[in-house]
Amino acid sequence: MNKRIVLIGAGSAQFGFGTLSDIFASEVLEGSHVVLHDINPTALKRVQDATEAHIAEHTLPFTVSGTVDRQEALQGADFIVISIEVGNRFELWEQDWMIPLQYGIRQVYGENGGPGGLFHSLRIIPPILDITDDVMAICPDATVFNFSNPMSRICLTVKRKHPDLKLIGLCHEIASIPQHLPKILGVPWENIGFLAGGLNHFSVVLKAWYKDTGADAYPDILAKAPPYFEQLPSLRDHVEQLLAEQAGSVPGAEPALREGAHAWPERWLFKVILEKFGLLPITTDSHFGEYIQWAHSVVDHKGILDFYHFYKQWCQVDEARLGKPTEWERVVPIIEGILTDSGHEEMAVNIMNDGLITNLTSDIVVEAPATVDKNGVHGVALGDLPKGFVGLLNNQAATYDLTAEAILRKSRDLVLQALLLDPVVHSLDAAEKTLETMLVMQKQYLGYLK
Repeated sequence: MNKRIVLIGAGSAQFGFGTLSDIFASEVLEGSHVVLHDINPTALKRVQDATEAHIAEHTLPFTVSGTVDRQEALQGADFIVISIEVGNRFELWEQDWMIPLQYGIRQVYGENGGPGGLFHSLRIIPPILDITDDVMAICPDATVFNFSNPMSRICLTVKRKHPDLKLIGLCHEIASIPQHLPKILGVPWENIGFLAGGLNHFSVVLKAWYKDTGADAYPDILAKAPPYFEQLPSLRDHVEQLLAEQAGSVPGAEPALREGAHAWPERWLFKVILEKFGLLPITTDSHFGEYIQWAHSVVDHKGILDFYHFYKQWCQVDEARLGKPTEWERVVPIIEGILTDSGHEEMAVNIMNDGLITNLTSDIVVEAPATVDKNGVHGVALGDLPKGFVGLLNNQAATYDLTAEAILRKSRDLVLQALLLDPVVHSLDAAEKTLETMLVMQKQYLGYLK
């Protein structure tokens, strides 16, 4: 099909080459034109040159172009994929993480939840709003996929400004479930049905069953998951192995990193949620713990730090290559599903709640399964979630609401209120000092707040 697919942030080799590899493996998308857009002309040229050479070498039925002009890139776009960061990713991330800690706010990671997630949102959402402003002006019928974090706050703010935008947030954390459940239950993946949901990086398996008998599989999960996870190598040991294997050859270590991201969860908070709430998380302590006020007392801090250290090294080498398609990203299967009216089900997308989770406010972006057809992506209703878990989710709803409002109104006062609503924040003094410090340290990005 002759479609125009725009990759925004394509100068990132991991994102650009990974997504291009998936597109080039698609028979449905043959004949499409891919537009690479990035604000960094040097990085953009590197990816574009490599892509053009790859197309020519393999005689692929695709064309590609590159531009630093976003308005030019969006002309006639059918599908748009956004994966951007702002500034020096890791320098700013470490400020998000460590400055609140300096004032005693015990957040465990600082990327998506807690004060770190708030400041990350305050930096990255304004440029994403600029992108979606252009989409609505130039190609309002295009379907937009967001890969950037903090996923839930980005998608909520964008949908609040542009409710008619066809926006889908995608995260590959759900890929842990097909990997783990067959091993936990001792049956083939084809015989397992499940539903998972919640918020991005804060989701759990809600139901599981055996397809051949219809029997509930959750009792077996609760009985078998703890010993299964106990026999896995510790995240700390696994990261040490990854660092040894890296040895200057990051492409060779990439499959191991993918495994480590999902298969070796920091088991302490993970274990508490499994045992005390009776639910299996789909992600690790570093992500899940960002949203819980008591998580700091139970997570594997050394494991989180070790993994962050490896991830930072891996990203900074930046030597990804075009080649084998990814197995965990779902943007191309969703595009194919829209174009072919497939009706297939996706395990998890991030979309507005609108009653999918009935005991959670509708005005929030949730992570839920969905069906895909020619009319787009449609969330699968999950009904009421277990009250203990939905209580944890509700602790985030007001914080997300005020994050969106603070950005749209450019309001420092609302930023402070968002901090004070966050369950991880323990004192007014700490919140005020964190905000004052971050406004100075990140003035280049937060100067719009008044």
